[in-house]
Amino acid sequence: MELKVARIGVVGLGLIGGSFALAVRRYLPDVYIAGYDARLSEMTLAKRLGAIDELAPSVEWLAAQVDLLMLAVPVQAMRSVLAAIRSVNRPEVLISDVGSVKGVVEEAFNSVFGELPPRAVLGHPIAGSEKSGMAAARVELFQRHKVILTPIETTDLQALAVMRQLWQTLGAEVLEMSPRHHDEVLAATSHLPHLLAFSLVDTLAGKDDNKEIFRYAAGGFRDFTRIAASDPIMWRDIFLSNRDAVLKALDQYVDGLGHLRAAIAAGDARFMMGVFSRAKVAREHFSKMLEQKSYKSMNQEKRITFVAQSKGPVCGDIRVPGDKSISHRSIMLGSLAEGVTEVEGFLEGEDALATLQAFRDMGVVIEGPDRGKVTVYGVGLNGLKPPAGSLYLGNSGTSMRLLTGLLAAQAFDTELTGDASLSKRPMERVAGPLRKMGAKIETGENGRPPVRISGGQRLKGMHYDMPVASAQVKSGILLAGLYAEGETSVSEPAPTRDHSERMLRGFGYDVRVDGNRASLTGGGCLKATRIDVPSDISSAAFFLVAASITPGSDLTLRHVGINPTRTGVIDILRMMGANIELSNLREVGGEPVADIRVRYAPLKGIQIPEALVPLAIDEFPVLFIAAVCAAGETVLTGAEELRVKESDRIQVMADGLKQLGVETDVLKDGIRIQGSDLQGGRVDSHGDHRIAMAFSVAALRAKGDITILDCANVATSFPGFVELANESGFSIETLSEG
Repeated sequence: MELKVARIGVVGLGLIGGSFALAVRRYLPDVYIAGYDARLSEMTLAKRLGAIDELAPSVEWLAAQVDLLMLAVPVQAMRSVLAAIRSVNRPEVLISDVGSVKGVVEEAFNSVFGELPPRAVLGHPIAGSEKSGMAAARVELFQRHKVILTPIETTDLQALAVMRQLWQTLGAEVLEMSPRHHDEVLAATSHLPHLLAFSLVDTLAGKDDNKEIFRYAAGGFRDFTRIAASDPIMWRDIFLSNRDAVLKALDQYVDGLGHLRAAIAAGDARFMMGVFSRAKVAREHFSKMLEQKSYKSMNQEKRITFVAQSKGPVCGDIRVPGDKSISHRSIMLGSLAEGVTEVEGFLEGEDALATLQAFRDMGVVIEGPDRGKVTVYGVGLNGLKPPAGSLYLGNSGTSMRLLTGLLAAQAFDTELTGDASLSKRPMERVAGPLRKMGAKIETGENGRPPVRISGGQRLKGMHYDMPVASAQVKSGILLAGLYAEGETSVSEPAPTRDHSERMLRGFGYDVRVDGNRASLTGGGCLKATRIDVPSDISSAAFFLVAASITPGSDLTLRHVGINPTRTGVIDILRMMGANIELSNLREVGGEPVADIRVRYAPLKGIQIPEALVPLAIDEFPVLFIAAVCAAGETVLTGAEELRVKESDRIQVMADGLKQLGVETDVLKDGIRIQGSDLQGGRVDSHGDHRIAMAFSVAALRAKGDITILDCANVATSFPGFVELANESGFSIETLSEG
């Protein structure tokens, strides 16, 4: 809506009020601004700096002249300012404030006006400095900072909309919460840190060797105690105004500090490592959860575009990152095992990190990851603890479906949430069979996340015939079966990846496999082990196709997992005529591994056997590129599962290929692709990492540049993809905005 504020008055021309006036002047130059401050020097400076048009003689004068009053005074002074405004009696004036405690401001309004007037919109910009006064004001103070508005039920919605738009115009991100919740949150995130800084500096300043302490203070001390230089009067008023919430936060902190002190005294390294490792990642984890984003903050806060060009050939000797499916399961089973599990080759991508964080949230001590190495201190099958809140899983469908099974029999309630993409994906396919075992699970609208699991349920083993082949559903049921009474078994209509079965056996749990049926009996235990995660064949697939379609290519990929339930991409490419050789075959931790050499060879179109579809379900986006570069027609059927991945991969790939001059015939459960030349163009990956990487491969054979939009999620499964691809003969330029 259009901002309908022509005249603004600012009461209080300190750091926040002055910065507000400067920002309004820059971004809304046609708005008249008048200012009042009890200190004439501050008003005079504000006028000289161009922050205000006119010095107001009084608060009453301002209230009679303007459309919007911004109150930037200490919260303890709010009542007298409101009394002056009330005496003018202009209920149409919009009133807001910047106080860091909302409860006391609301009480001041109630005392003076008898209510919080409908056109009073309380707010708090989360921005500031240890410096104060108009001289410290900065026009960019609110840029990319949060502003919290705290409306109540009677707040005028138009007034709320005006304040939201105003702050957004000044560059801030606007959030909303209740006044009480605001005060509790700020007590923990702002008020408590300031209290600790004041206390620490005062304590150390009183020691006999205080000069030596401050002389040798390192950067961490300076960074933390910088805020102790803030205005003492202002913070005294804040602590008195928000006393109850501050005391609650302080008591929680003292309790945690006491436990940490006891651990140091007892030499409890494991407890300390748990605290330190959780704290190390907490800031980014909770930021992503609150913003409903994935885990790699740098990429996720930017819009990433790939510009890929024809280059090649694709040559070299490389190793792609570790297998995502095995990385997930190594954390899950390592956490439930008895003893310490050491993992090498862990994939440090978003999805696997989401699983790792979930188990940290449930009390598991995990060291790393550090260059692919993770150490998991298992708590046993019944040692998980209730998480403090929802388990946020970013974009990881594997995490959510497997955890749904694993948590179905825990003693505590849990809620599983994810980002916008994951929140659109179906979860009933695993929740449904788990309910038949006795689990109590609720899903969101249309069977999508969030997933809410009620604890304390006794599960009974059962046999389940899966209507659709899905390794995630199979694994979720088997993990629930670890806790169930009797035998749990699953039959699948077509083979799917069997990493769960193999790894469970690696942890010493008896899993029986008979044809298409996998079964286990509940009540056993898992024993810690060592895991060397092989390279992910799904990541290798982009390079297999790239070398297969680019003349002159000769590429070797090392230590690739060739689990027979995952090698569909190799089988399909060989059927198309690809020149692929496997060597140095071996078994590592129960998983078959090999080095793969692939050289260019002319490809031909084929009818892809439906039996191979589940064995290559994640690799089809890049296989579609191979089909375009093959002579003749390639037909895929039986792949309806592709429509419920991170995107509708059938339709998104077809749309992208059309932009590159390739016509396809989209089927309900597949696609028909006629081999043809690729042109340059602009395609949208719709945030799907595999789509983005597939079109990067397509550029090797395109007659012009391919611009690929929305590529930030490539970090989901393949961190370092662009760098490794360019080393191998690709030409991909990364552009970022934001």
